Amino acid sequence: MIDLYYWTTPNGHKITMFLEEVGLPYRVIPINIGKGDQFKPEFLEIAPNNRIPAIVDSEPTGGGEPISVFESGAILLYLAEKTGQLLPSVLRDRVEVMQWLFWQMGGLGPMAGQNHHFSQYAPEKIPYAISRYVNETGRLYGVLNKRLGDRPYVAGSVYSLADIAIYPWIVPYSIQGQKLEDFPHLQRWFEAIKARPATVRAYEKAEEFKNQAVGIEESRSLLFNQSASTIQ
Repeated sequence: MIDLYYWTTPNGHKITMFLEEVGLPYRVIPINIGKGDQFKPEFLEIAPNNRIPAIVDSEPTGGGEPISVFESGAILLYLAEKTGQLLPSVLRDRVEVMQWLFWQMGGLGPMAGQNHHFSQYAPEKIPYAISRYVNETGRLYGVLNKRLGDRPYVAGSVYSLADIAIYPWIVPYSIQGQKLEDFPHLQRWFEAIKARPATVRAYEKAEEFKNQAVGIEESRSLLFNQSASTIQ
């Protein structure tokens, strides 16, 4: 059994998508980041960076004590190794998946995240910052669109954890100032993944927690005013 410490963010959706895709039993433990659940001592024991998602695997491969994992990319890799699914064993194919996973972790996620912040959450609207991150998000969409021009999935002919990592960051495309019709190969890929039964189930899971969401004003200080002193 996997305990998934989760909230309804793109990084949270990655893990429910993966778990639904492979059929691995899991239990959701909601961490309401708008109310500060991520700072509770019991969560920090699992996720010292006070970010979701995180997992605890009570039945790790090879037995022994439960294993906890934080950071969504590390979780995806851990679960892929555990299940033998969604990460190819052939070296060249595996490299394709790994580099696009890291492209999402180091590029699309951070840039889209800053896009969300300056356009939706920042108390002061800074035109340069908004333009900077909207344009960079668009550039990354262009990279992905070009990549998908001659293959059905990001890493090639087979659906993989790279697709799962990227998809939730495309879902809020309108908030990011993007139009999918400007990226036809990306749009085709997006609609195909959206229709997958596992994706549908994962996003239905998120609906269970929507009524617990907290408004921007109420959550801003918790989400964006952390510093080294608050960690210490």
